[in-house]
Amino acid sequence: MTAEQQPFRLRALHRALADPLRIRLFEHLVVRPRSAKELAEAVGMPPDRLYHHLARLEEAGLITIAEYRPLAGGKVERVYAPAAVEPPGDEATPADAARFFSAVIEATRADVTSALMARESGQRRDISLTRTGLRLSDADRAELRASFERLIAEAKQKDSPDGTWTRLSWTMVDAEDRNPQP
Repeated sequence: MTAEQQPFRLRALHRALADPLRIRLFEHLVVRPRSAKELAEAVGMPPDRLYHHLARLEEAGLITIAEYRPLAGGKVERVYAPAAVEPPGDEATPADAARFFSAVIEATRADVTSALMARESGQRRDISLTRTGLRLSDADRAELRASFERLIAEAKQKDSPDGTWTRLSWTMVDAEDRNPQP
Protein backbone atom coordinates (compact mmCIF):
# COMPACT_ATOMS: atom_id res chain seq x y z
CA MET A 1 0.00 0.00 0.00
CA THR A 2 1.41 3.36 -1.00
CA ALA A 3 1.50 6.43 1.23
CA GLU A 4 -1.26 7.95 -0.92
CA GLN A 5 -3.51 4.92 -0.32
CA GLN A 6 -3.00 4.94 3.46
CA PRO A 7 -5.37 7.87 4.29
CA PHE A 8 -8.08 6.29 2.11
CA ARG A 9 -7.59 2.90 3.83
CA LEU A 10 -7.86 4.49 7.29
CA ARG A 11 -10.97 6.45 6.34
CA ALA A 12 -12.55 3.27 4.96
CA LEU A 13 -11.61 1.38 8.12
CA HIS A 14 -13.06 4.05 10.42
CA ARG A 15 -16.18 4.31 8.28
CA ALA A 16 -16.61 0.53 8.36
CA LEU A 17 -16.25 0.30 12.14
CA ALA A 18 -18.36 3.39 12.87
CA ASP A 19 -21.61 1.45 12.50
CA PRO A 20 -22.63 -0.95 15.31
CA LEU A 21 -24.31 -3.29 12.80
CA ARG A 22 -21.07 -3.64 10.84
CA ILE A 23 -19.22 -4.47 14.05
CA ARG A 24 -21.82 -7.18 14.78
CA LEU A 25 -21.50 -8.57 11.24
CA PHE A 26 -17.72 -8.65 11.52
CA GLU A 27 -18.00 -10.38 14.89
CA HIS A 28 -20.22 -13.11 13.40
CA LEU A 29 -17.77 -13.63 10.53
CA VAL A 30 -14.80 -14.04 12.86
CA VAL A 31 -16.57 -17.05 14.39
CA ARG A 32 -17.09 -18.68 10.98
CA PRO A 33 -17.62 -17.70 7.32
CA ARG A 34 -21.26 -16.97 6.43
CA SER A 35 -23.44 -15.83 3.56
CA ALA A 36 -25.54 -12.65 3.67
CA LYS A 37 -28.60 -14.83 4.30
CA GLU A 38 -26.93 -16.53 7.28
CA LEU A 39 -25.77 -13.17 8.63
CA ALA A 40 -29.28 -11.76 8.19
CA GLU A 41 -30.70 -14.59 10.30
CA ALA A 42 -28.06 -13.96 12.97
CA VAL A 43 -28.83 -10.23 13.25
CA GLY A 44 -32.59 -10.40 12.55
CA MET A 45 -32.66 -8.34 9.36
CA PRO A 46 -33.47 -9.03 5.71
CA PRO A 47 -30.38 -9.96 3.64
CA ASP A 48 -30.87 -7.08 1.19
CA ARG A 49 -30.32 -4.60 4.05
CA LEU A 50 -26.84 -6.04 4.68
CA TYR A 51 -25.15 -5.77 1.29
CA HIS A 52 -24.24 -2.10 1.79
CA HIS A 53 -22.67 -2.91 5.17
CA LEU A 54 -20.80 -5.92 3.79
CA ALA A 55 -19.45 -3.77 0.96
CA ARG A 56 -18.13 -1.25 3.50
CA LEU A 57 -16.40 -4.02 5.48
CA GLU A 58 -14.93 -5.42 2.27
CA GLU A 59 -13.78 -1.96 1.11
CA ALA A 60 -11.99 -1.50 4.44
CA GLY A 61 -10.15 -4.80 3.94
CA LEU A 62 -11.76 -6.39 7.01
CA ILE A 63 -13.62 -9.12 5.14
CA THR A 64 -13.31 -10.92 1.85
CA ILE A 65 -15.40 -13.30 -0.24
CA ALA A 66 -14.22 -16.75 0.82
CA GLU A 67 -16.26 -18.74 -1.68
CA TYR A 68 -19.19 -18.70 -4.05
CA ARG A 69 -21.81 -21.24 -2.97
CA PRO A 70 -24.05 -22.66 -5.76
CA LEU A 71 -27.81 -22.29 -5.29
CA ALA A 72 -30.77 -23.77 -7.08
CA GLY A 73 -31.51 -22.33 -10.50
CA GLY A 74 -27.87 -21.64 -11.32
CA LYS A 75 -27.53 -18.73 -8.89
CA VAL A 76 -24.63 -18.38 -6.46
CA GLU A 77 -24.31 -16.72 -3.10
CA ARG A 78 -21.21 -15.12 -1.67
CA VAL A 79 -19.76 -16.49 1.54
CA TYR A 80 -17.89 -13.85 3.52
CA ALA A 81 -14.98 -14.37 5.93
CA PRO A 82 -12.51 -12.13 7.74
CA ALA A 83 -9.62 -11.06 5.54
CA ALA A 84 -6.51 -13.11 6.13
CA VAL A 85 -3.98 -10.72 7.59
CA GLU A 86 -0.61 -12.33 8.13
CA PRO A 87 1.96 -10.83 10.44
CA PRO A 88 4.75 -9.12 8.54
CA GLY A 89 8.01 -11.07 8.35
CA ASP A 90 11.50 -9.94 9.26
CA GLU A 91 11.88 -8.33 5.83
CA ALA A 92 8.90 -6.00 6.44
CA THR A 93 9.51 -2.27 6.62
CA PRO A 94 8.52 -0.41 9.80
CA ALA A 95 5.59 1.04 7.83
CA ASP A 96 4.40 -2.47 6.84
CA ALA A 97 4.62 -3.64 10.45
CA ALA A 98 2.81 -0.52 11.68
CA ARG A 99 -0.03 -1.10 9.20
CA PHE A 100 -0.39 -4.71 10.32
CA PHE A 101 -0.45 -3.80 14.01
CA SER A 102 -2.93 -0.98 13.31
CA ALA A 103 -5.26 -3.53 11.70
CA VAL A 104 -4.89 -5.87 14.70
CA ILE A 105 -5.59 -3.04 17.12
CA GLU A 106 -8.63 -1.89 15.10
CA ALA A 107 -10.02 -5.44 15.02
CA THR A 108 -9.48 -5.74 18.77
CA ARG A 109 -11.20 -2.38 19.28
CA ALA A 110 -14.14 -3.66 17.22
CA ASP A 111 -14.30 -6.81 19.37
CA VAL A 112 -14.31 -4.81 22.61
CA THR A 113 -16.86 -2.30 21.30
CA SER A 114 -19.15 -5.08 20.13
CA ALA A 115 -18.90 -6.89 23.46
CA LEU A 116 -19.62 -3.67 25.36
CA MET A 117 -22.66 -2.96 23.19
CA ALA A 118 -23.92 -6.52 23.67
CA ARG A 119 -23.39 -6.16 27.40
CA GLU A 120 -25.42 -2.93 27.34
CA SER A 121 -28.29 -4.79 25.65
CA GLY A 122 -28.33 -7.39 28.42
CA GLN A 123 -26.02 -10.11 27.09
CA ARG A 124 -23.27 -11.58 29.23
CA ARG A 125 -19.89 -10.75 27.76
CA ASP A 126 -16.62 -11.03 29.67
CA ILE A 127 -13.85 -8.62 28.76
CA SER A 128 -10.37 -8.64 30.27
CA LEU A 129 -7.78 -6.04 29.39
CA THR A 130 -4.41 -5.73 31.05
CA ARG A 131 -1.53 -3.48 30.10
CA THR A 132 1.57 -3.49 32.24
CA GLY A 133 5.29 -2.99 32.11
CA LEU A 134 7.79 -5.58 33.29
CA ARG A 135 11.55 -5.49 33.57
CA LEU A 136 12.66 -8.87 32.21
CA SER A 137 15.96 -10.53 31.42
CA ASP A 138 16.29 -12.26 28.04
CA ALA A 139 15.67 -15.61 29.74
CA ASP A 140 12.63 -14.36 31.69
CA ARG A 141 11.16 -12.77 28.56
CA ALA A 142 11.61 -16.02 26.60
CA GLU A 143 10.04 -18.00 29.45
CA LEU A 144 7.03 -15.66 29.64
CA ARG A 145 6.50 -15.84 25.87
CA ALA A 146 6.77 -19.64 25.88
CA SER A 147 4.25 -19.81 28.74
CA PHE A 148 1.71 -17.69 26.83
CA GLU A 149 2.20 -19.76 23.69
CA ARG A 150 1.83 -23.02 25.64
CA LEU A 151 -1.38 -21.82 27.34
CA ILE A 152 -2.87 -20.74 24.01
CA ALA A 153 -1.95 -24.06 22.37
CA GLU A 154 -3.55 -25.97 25.27
CA ALA A 155 -6.72 -23.88 25.04
CA LYS A 156 -6.93 -24.51 21.28
CA GLN A 157 -6.79 -28.25 21.95
CA LYS A 158 -9.87 -28.04 24.21
CA ASP A 159 -12.15 -26.51 21.51
CA SER A 160 -15.32 -27.17 23.53
CA PRO A 161 -18.40 -27.46 21.24
CA ASP A 162 -20.60 -25.89 23.93
CA GLY A 163 -18.03 -23.20 24.77
CA THR A 164 -18.07 -19.50 23.91
CA TRP A 165 -15.94 -18.15 21.07
CA THR A 166 -13.29 -15.98 22.69
CA ARG A 167 -10.69 -13.81 20.97
CA LEU A 168 -7.30 -13.19 22.48
CA SER A 169 -4.70 -10.62 21.46
CA TRP A 170 -1.38 -10.35 23.22
CA THR A 171 1.73 -8.36 22.51
CA MET A 172 5.22 -8.17 23.95
CA VAL A 173 7.21 -5.10 22.96
CA ASP A 174 10.57 -4.02 24.33
CA ALA A 175 10.25 -0.43 25.57
CA GLU A 176 13.99 0.15 25.34
CA ASP A 177 17.07 -1.23 23.60
CA ARG A 178 17.71 -4.76 24.81
CA ASN A 179 21.45 -4.46 24.06
CA PRO A 180 22.42 -0.88 24.94
CA GLN A 181 25.74 0.35 23.58
CA PRO A 182 28.25 1.83 26.09
